[in-house]
Amino acid sequence: MSTAEWISTSADVFASLGTVGAFATGMILFRREHQREESLAEEARRDQAVKVSAWIEATRTSSGAPELHFHVHNASQMPIYEVSVRNPVADSEPDEAEFIGLVPPGQTIRRLAPREWLATYHSPRTGRDRVPRQPRPTLDPRRTRHAQLSSITG
Repeated sequence: MSTAEWISTSADVFASLGTVGAFATGMILFRREHQREESLAEEARRDQAVKVSAWIEATRTSSGAPELHFHVHNASQMPIYEVSVRNPVADSEPDEAEFIGLVPPGQTIRRLAPREWLATYHSPRTGRDRVPRQPRPTLDPRRTRHAQLSSITG
């Protein structure tokens, strides 16, 4: 082989190695960018999830019967879809849940919980497993002949 052929072959080999190296570098950079974007997307999902809260409220109906309501509040800037509220009791069915299709940004959705949830409700106010009694309003007939509400007694 002549010197010119050796130089040409060497140049071809270096060009091939450069092409493979550039391809490998491009793939590594693409993978890093993809991982960074996934990380940012996961962080955005977590930021929204932190701004969503849910709680249960025990109340009584006008006839005095106990009932539970669950609330879902969305304090984020985006709507949340397909919210599933499960009864947090160990022996409940895994598929037993209440669904809310949409909770708009900045709003609280209030729904009546299933009656079965009353049996497992533990009131944080009373420390007992019962719905607290609601105070009854009393009327003060001295106010006017229409008897306006004057106070709430327990």
